[in-house]
Amino acid sequence: MKKCQDEVMMNILLTNDDGIFSEGLIALHKKIADKNQVVIIAPERERSAVSHSITLHRPLRVIKVAINGSTPSWAVSGTPADCIKLGLLEILETRPDVVISGINSGANVGININYSGTVSAAREAAVYGIPAIAVSMDSFENTYYEDAAEFVTTLMKKMPEFHLPRGTFLNVNYPNCHRKNILGVKFSRQSIAQYPEYVEKRIDPRNKTYYWQGCDASHVQDDKPDLDSTVLGKRFISITPIKCDNTDYEVMEKLTGRNIDF
Repeated sequence: MKKCQDEVMMNILLTNDDGIFSEGLIALHKKIADKNQVVIIAPERERSAVSHSITLHRPLRVIKVAINGSTPSWAVSGTPADCIKLGLLEILETRPDVVISGINSGANVGININYSGTVSAAREAAVYGIPAIAVSMDSFENTYYEDAAEFVTTLMKKMPEFHLPRGTFLNVNYPNCHRKNILGVKFSRQSIAQYPEYVEKRIDPRNKTYYWQGCDASHVQDDKPDLDSTVLGKRFISITPIKCDNTDYEVMEKLTGRNIDF
């Protein structure tokens, strides 16, 4: 980090899964770029719900683009996780102090964390031991991106105080309302409630069958007060620490010593 007058100038890598020209990423960049060293490496197009997939069977293409003037920006043909790998292993000359993924259009709470490209970009940074934040808005329209970006600038400055262990990152979800109507900030745990899901069967103009998959995220049954979805629904900013280590240590302890004949 470098000193910039009375503040600390941070090296920040921005990415997302909505595409490099998405409104949420642009709003976040505008808020943090004037007092920090910012580089943008993001997918060339929307790559929502690609989870933590990486590109192995085709080459990655990278194009330098212009984002808000002089900020170094690269559009990548791959996934959000590809963007982080490519940035850390090839593009960046300086290791970032923090990686911020977002601002995503639509909440990433509950089981959606498992599918989210936004969250997976932050997870990939955490794998490399870099502090990371995934941030999402609880709406697909009429979003308060500028307010959310303001909160992220506050949060990223506090990251060194949190002393997050390697492999842990923060998943932030911001309510879709003006900052004056937000009731506060709560640390929450991930819900594992199942969303009502459906598949619509349709026929195309050539009389071929196809399927359209969807879910109703607004009807989650679990409403415990410490869950990310509950906190967000009550107009609190939700922050959930997420670990890359998926081991269930409680179950592992129960299973250790069991004899499995083979």
